[in-house]
Amino acid sequence: MSGVATEPVALVHDYLTQRGGAERVVLSMARALGTQSVYTALFDPAGTFPEFGDLDVRSSWLNRVPGLRSNHRAAFPLLAPMFSRLVIDSEVTVCSTSGWAHGVQASGRKIVYCHAPARWLYQTARYLGTDTAKDALSFSDQVRLGLKRGGLSLYRRPLEQWDKRAASSADRYLVNSTAVAETVRELYGVEAEALAPPPALDPTGEMHAIDGIEPDFWLVVSRLLPYKNVDAIIEALRDRPKDRLVIVGAGPHRAHLETLGAGRVSFVGAVTDEQLRWCYANCRALLTVSYEDFGLTPLEAASFGKSSGALRFGGFLDTIIEGVTGTFIEGPHADAVQDAMDELSTARFPPAVLMAHAERFNEAQFSRRLQEVVFEGAKTLSISQAPSRRRSEAGSELDEARVRSAVEGRRSARRAAVAVRSAGWVSESSREDEASSDERVAL
Repeated sequence: MSGVATEPVALVHDYLTQRGGAERVVLSMARALGTQSVYTALFDPAGTFPEFGDLDVRSSWLNRVPGLRSNHRAAFPLLAPMFSRLVIDSEVTVCSTSGWAHGVQASGRKIVYCHAPARWLYQTARYLGTDTAKDALSFSDQVRLGLKRGGLSLYRRPLEQWDKRAASSADRYLVNSTAVAETVRELYGVEAEALAPPPALDPTGEMHAIDGIEPDFWLVVSRLLPYKNVDAIIEALRDRPKDRLVIVGAGPHRAHLETLGAGRVSFVGAVTDEQLRWCYANCRALLTVSYEDFGLTPLEAASFGKSSGALRFGGFLDTIIEGVTGTFIEGPHADAVQDAMDELSTARFPPAVLMAHAERFNEAQFSRRLQEVVFEGAKTLSISQAPSRRRSEAGSELDEARVRSAVEGRRSARRAAVAVRSAGWVSESSREDEASSDERVAL
């Protein structure tokens, strides 16, 4: 490692190789806590958000292994022991995790922000797609799924034990939704506080149109993985010849999905934030039938005045108000998606109501509560000592039955000391830029 950092708060995240909701949350945390140092197993500057270039991202020795940055799943057997050996000497360590980063050793207080307990351990069939009917998969896909399932079975028991030990080591547990709070309680016996992350895509930013795409389309924004159930949305278009679908996102399931899509389905793959804004602003509505622990994309859509149809599951129950900001889809199958499309096409969803709803999940609220949790009992800093700036508040006042109330807060900036010991952890700011790879959106 190059030198010793000078900040009291350390951030740790599983890996920074994608452009997804969890990565946006890490950026929000860094802004809220005023920290520059982020520790992670893998870092692909071209694959994740460019704002990480402004931070001091420190990656492990795994980052130097060829191929792992572009395929983090290949590092699966090495992540638990690697994070277990990372010791952070900081007053507060904040672990942003979906399965790995909570395993670090912290000399001070350890706060875990859990996006979801490890899906590969506790939702294996959905994660791998093995709950998909075999006749819907090619022979090669069935072979690959069988190998993955067999590999996971070898590691399941020791990883479950490791995961539960890691969870028990936290001083405080935060989660992104009430659904995840319930899961954490069932799995770990831990009472976690639900703190919803903010939609970080600024709707006032620049927009760039995507060539060949005309407005008034149904929109999907998702990683292309089996548990996202994008195939059900594609199949729903078969009986709607006048409708078009735009799918934003990349993933290993794309080739299979492209065999289902007709000419009215556009796979645009990786997009910039400017292009993503244009997609939200010009879509008819957002559709998602993914098993999500936090429903981020409906909030992003709402910030552009667009309604959503989402699976009646998990985090979507926190971020959609039925009949006000969207509708629920009763199952991950085409008929249920068509019913939601019919409702979204005929019901009225005022843009002002939608945008005010999204504002209730703003970054100021998230930042204030995170600061309160992180700095409670801190020796060197308290919230009252930190400089702050007010975030502009939504001017609209809406009935509480229609839009959930939330406390508007402040955003703080801080600087002070972190000492980290762990052999093999490298500051990315000391390296030359790595070779570029295609950008990708992965929500």
